[in-house]
Amino acid sequence: MADHTLNENTPAPTDSTSTAVDAEQTRPRNENLESDSGSTVIDDNVVGKIAGIAAREVSGVYNLGGGAARMWGAVRESLTSSTNVQQGVNVAVEDGHTSVAVAIIAEYGVAIHELANAIRENVTVALTRMTGLIVDRVDVTVHDVHLPEQEDESDNEDAAFQSNNQALGQ
Repeated sequence: MADHTLNENTPAPTDSTSTAVDAEQTRPRNENLESDSGSTVIDDNVVGKIAGIAAREVSGVYNLGGGAARMWGAVRESLTSSTNVQQGVNVAVEDGHTSVAVAIIAEYGVAIHELANAIRENVTVALTRMTGLIVDRVDVTVHDVHLPEQEDESDNEDAAFQSNNQALGQ
């Protein structure tokens, strides 16, 4: 018999049945969405909306999204007068499982690590309850901290923006 030595960069020989069995073992089947009578597919947009709303519900979250996302969100809101609840949320849905990434602006004074855990918990509970998806992970990125004195500045900027629009007849 030939001696087959494998180094760490050489994949071990496998057949297609062992690969399928390995995939089944690493990612359990989601019985909430698959049955003998059919399957349920939930679009990424649905998951993103639910995750965005759940993240905003957590006390200590000032806003969602990084700088560019918030800027475009403000422009979109001024033009359409609607809020994009998915702003700052990215999701991946596959085989009844989902992973979520949430970008936030935290209120000054909150414990950020506790805030991130509360966001993870609220997003996971909301998604599991409403969709039946298995939530593999919820990653939270804190882009900024909102300071109380920034509130006054943003109110003044909003008032100036609105008066400019009114002067232009918009």
